[in-house]
Amino acid sequence: MNASEYHITTGSPEETRALGRALAGRLRGGEILGLSGDLGSGKTCFVHGLAEGLEVGGNSWVRSPTFTLINEYEGRLPVVHVDLFRVAPGPEMEDLHLEEYFASGSVCVVEWFERLDAAGAQEFMGVHFRYVDEERRALRFAAHGRRYGELVAALKEAR
Repeated sequence: MNASEYHITTGSPEETRALGRALAGRLRGGEILGLSGDLGSGKTCFVHGLAEGLEVGGNSWVRSPTFTLINEYEGRLPVVHVDLFRVAPGPEMEDLHLEEYFASGSVCVVEWFERLDAAGAQEFMGVHFRYVDEERRALRFAAHGRRYGELVAALKEAR
């Protein structure tokens, strides 16, 4: 296993949310988290935990922004939650102006990150989700940049 990667299998949705909360406690703002994986593999469940860990208010309904494309939440740090599932590459993707969000200092969480042009984010943490069975999900955290390497190392130590 690469030193800048961390693999873990969660045993329940609560464990997946707890992993999101654990990561949230280590964020400082300005991070980009690129989530990938099939439908139902746990991406939005993880984002729920991340939002809880970032103290997003209970009045905020954290959900996958499949139809709204981008949801913004206030918490200890501002959170931008993007879903690219229904976005076509090219002009439609460019119209989202994601680079402005990436430079905003918010924690940017992008579901279906693999649909984003590689030039859209130079440094980020990739989180790949794989459905194992009804309860378990395999997650792979991969650092792309020094700051993200530190986050991966911190997650390994915390588990």
